[in-house]
Amino acid sequence: MFWYGDHMSGWGYALMGVSMLAFWGLVITVIFAFVRYLGGGGQDRQAAPPGRPTAEEVLADRFARGKIDEQEYRQRLKALRTGA
Repeated sequence: MFWYGDHMSGWGYALMGVSMLAFWGLVITVIFAFVRYLGGGGQDRQAAPPGRPTAEEVLADRFARGKIDEQEYRQRLKALRTGA
């Protein structure tokens, strides 16, 4: 139709090559996204991102390391929970 003689022009070959790359890139991207969606992407979707520990976690850590005794732990935990 828009050929010169019995061959395709250079623009036709270029368009065909670019469209072939775009098609296979799209196919690979869709497959990759589908596999990642099914596999969870290697991350737990429900887990909260790691951040700063709460005050109760810091207190429990200090108690576990032996820096405070049980009486002080309970007293501070009570103060944290009541807001006093």
